[in-house]
Amino acid sequence: MHSIEHYRNEFISYLESKTATREPINLYEPITYILSLGGKRLRPVLVLMATEVFGTDYKKALDAALAIEVFHNFSLVHDDIMDDAPLRRGKETVHEKWDINTGILSGDAMLINAYQLFENYEGEIFRDLAKLFSKTAIEVCEGQQYDVDFETRDDVTQGEYLKMIEFKTAVLVAAALKMGGIIAQASIEDQGSIYEFGRNLGIAFQLQDDYLDAFGDPKTFGKQVGGDIIENKKTFLYLKALEMGTAIQKKELSDLFSIQPEDPSDKIKTIKAIFTESGSTNRTQVEIESYTEKAFAVLEALKISDDKKKLLHLFGENLMRRKV
Repeated sequence: MHSIEHYRNEFISYLESKTATREPINLYEPITYILSLGGKRLRPVLVLMATEVFGTDYKKALDAALAIEVFHNFSLVHDDIMDDAPLRRGKETVHEKWDINTGILSGDAMLINAYQLFENYEGEIFRDLAKLFSKTAIEVCEGQQYDVDFETRDDVTQGEYLKMIEFKTAVLVAAALKMGGIIAQASIEDQGSIYEFGRNLGIAFQLQDDYLDAFGDPKTFGKQVGGDIIENKKTFLYLKALEMGTAIQKKELSDLFSIQPEDPSDKIKTIKAIFTESGSTNRTQVEIESYTEKAFAVLEALKISDDKKKLLHLFGENLMRRKV
């Protein structure tokens, strides 16, 4: 097994070797741009790592890892359009740098490119990768629709919210790991276990992202801090504050989530104070830890060596300590 940093560096080298701007420039330049903005490269690293966890050379998984990363960035381009987000990883979003139509079309091309990469696999491996990818892609779309719907609903439950982030975020993390198992031709049981590890870790990851959106350092977070509050998103922090807050806090929270002030700084400051004073902030951190522990518990079912389990455990720990 290699280090997480080794997998990341190997993937970045492969990404750079496969990324080229060609004609028409206005279709492909935005793709090169979004893929070059960096990010954690979490999902492709998981594909490579899982492939070696199950005893196969990670280099056989580079195309699947690239497909996952291209698809993930496609979803970000379109999400940023829907959210009217000005920043992605500290830089202008594609639709801000170019325009909305360019963002839509370049995103569409990225989705098709992702599918094309699976053509480099044959037989059952191709079939299983394509089948998993199609299932995951439609779940991501369903998760995004739930997210959009929740912005105009006042009756979102915590269960509905957790289902939304499972589909929008966690299933792609889970699929990345299972793809490694498919390429390595691991047992169906082990493929299922590593998928569950990723699903639980993905839910923890998104809850952590929600927390950082409100309380992260703008210098390291890479996105607009307080963006979810500005967009009136019913995050876990919001739903927990409604559950745990006083009557006055609940009313103030509901009132603030019904307005869109020109200068949102006071709104952000007040809502963050309610999150903290109501106990929502602490409860969200407890929930993050709970899903992380569920993920680690699943590792014990995997028929792999202890040192490989340790590497996956370390990856999860590092993910939950992140500030970006």
